[in-house]
Amino acid sequence: MEKQHYSRLQIGLHWAVAALIVANYFISEGMPEFFDQRLGGGLATGFIPTFHVWAGSALLVLVLLRTAVRFKQGAPAADASGLVARLAGLGHLALYGLMLAVPAFGAIAWFGKTELTANLHVLTMNGMMLLILGHAAMALFHQYVLRDGLLRRMMPQR
Repeated sequence: MEKQHYSRLQIGLHWAVAALIVANYFISEGMPEFFDQRLGGGLATGFIPTFHVWAGSALLVLVLLRTAVRFKQGAPAADASGLVARLAGLGHLALYGLMLAVPAFGAIAWFGKTELTANLHVLTMNGMMLLILGHAAMALFHQYVLRDGLLRRMMPQR
């Protein structure tokens, strides 16, 4: 029988990753200044840099776990075919790639004190946020325009 829904583990990881991305996006005020302090040999302390670095590290671990679970458990079959399915697949692949790249670049920048990867972190983060907005918009389109029940795949089943 074809898989109709994501597993509880996949759903939990999806929403945990989403929550960490949103939290880290909004709890990042002043990170360039904190990073400059680090480059200058100082300590960057306080809630914001501590939270941002720890949440980013947790995000990297959860995305790696989520990727492994996705390979092991798979995903429900696409409801679309042809170009639409291919675009959705490419969008998900790009999103997974950026969810790995953003915290990886951030960790390399922070712990390795490298400005190039700090710039790559910001650049890829902006791209990831655009993809996330597109992902959310398409999910809402499916729910409220197409009314095809696609969102139910990402909700726990009883």
